[in-house]
Amino acid sequence: MTDTPDTKRGETVRTAPEGDRQSRSRTGSKTAPASRNARTAMVVSAVAALMVGASFAAVPLYDAFCRVTGWGGTTQRAAAAPAQSLSRKITVQFDATVGRGLGWRFTPLEPSQTLRVGETGLVYYEAENITDAPLVGRATFNVSPAKAGLYFSKIECFCFTEQLLQPGESMEMPVTYFVDPMLADDVNMDDVHTITLSYTFFPWNDAPVKTASSSKGSAAAPGEDG
Repeated sequence: MTDTPDTKRGETVRTAPEGDRQSRSRTGSKTAPASRNARTAMVVSAVAALMVGASFAAVPLYDAFCRVTGWGGTTQRAAAAPAQSLSRKITVQFDATVGRGLGWRFTPLEPSQTLRVGETGLVYYEAENITDAPLVGRATFNVSPAKAGLYFSKIECFCFTEQLLQPGESMEMPVTYFVDPMLADDVNMDDVHTITLSYTFFPWNDAPVKTASSSKGSAAAPGEDG
């Protein structure tokens, strides 16, 4: 450290050696980027954790959103039919497809029904396992036009649970439904005279498969015949 006279103010100014100033400057320049990097890493980690949490919440939230709004033709579920029906009539067409990997035949037993808005309808679909192995399927569903999903309600449907068919077995499966009378209050539905109800069966690999032989074998253990 050296003293330098200040000729203008009559004071002595103490000045650090050039080497000290350079070493302090280098130290400061190293510390600042390190702290910034640490803060950046913390922010990135927090954002990543938030994204992971959001991904887990997204599926149930999206499902709830679809059911409340009818988004994408998602239908509604009701405990009972409305007390009254309207004079306005709607034709409901029925469609059935089978997804890849499921050896079933699947078809509606009638192509369409025409009923009053608010009236309860009942239609049967038939599924048949055409393989030599037991298969479990689960049906996805929607209606078109998509805007009708908010007003199409099902009371009973095979799509609420998975279905098991043994080799060669066929089964008739009911759907009880109605079109909500609130449809008449929506001007956007004035041009809707036909609604198509579509189902697609896919393999349901999470369900345990029980064969007919295993069910019979569990009825009595060996040596219990008397």
